[in-house]
Amino acid sequence: MALKATIFKAQVGVADMDRPYYGDHALTIARHPSETDERMLVRLIAFALHADADLGFGKGLSTDDEPDLWRKDLTGAIDLWVDVGLPDERRVRKACGRAGQVFVYCYGGRAVDLWWKQNAGLLAGQHNLTVVNLRYESGAVLSPLAARSMDLRFTIQERQVWITDGVRTVEVELATLTQPVS
Repeated sequence: MALKATIFKAQVGVADMDRPYYGDHALTIARHPSETDERMLVRLIAFALHADADLGFGKGLSTDDEPDLWRKDLTGAIDLWVDVGLPDERRVRKACGRAGQVFVYCYGGRAVDLWWKQNAGLLAGQHNLTVVNLRYESGAVLSPLAARSMDLRFTIQERQVWITDGVRTVEVELATLTQPVS
């Protein structure tokens, strides 16, 4: 019998001075049995960076044709596709053909550098792709923020994200690897 997803509840407050966007969201997050606390929290960081009322979570790791997060317009067309981790370049190119904007949030230190070195040339022609490396000390810094019931506050300003649960604060630097030319 297959293991079921673990359900997490999160109260998320976002203060994004760069957009500007300020809002509170009550989220229900299904964590796949193979997903780590670190990856789930990276999904929450990605949510905070794009937060709005229409942004939703995809079905997750078990579904190849849905992103980690997405926003659709009223016709059902995908405006925004967000993946986290180190996705296969074919998946990213397919997403670029299906969505208006595609964001990939990479994490994992040196593994990101290796992934980007292998895929930068293959993804160079994608006009709607942004790839961002999330830099923070380690997964051991993010993981303690995970709880079945979370109350997290995200402050975003000048390519920095601060996340706090009221006890701990974690700083994440956003390093853009590629983005569309304006």
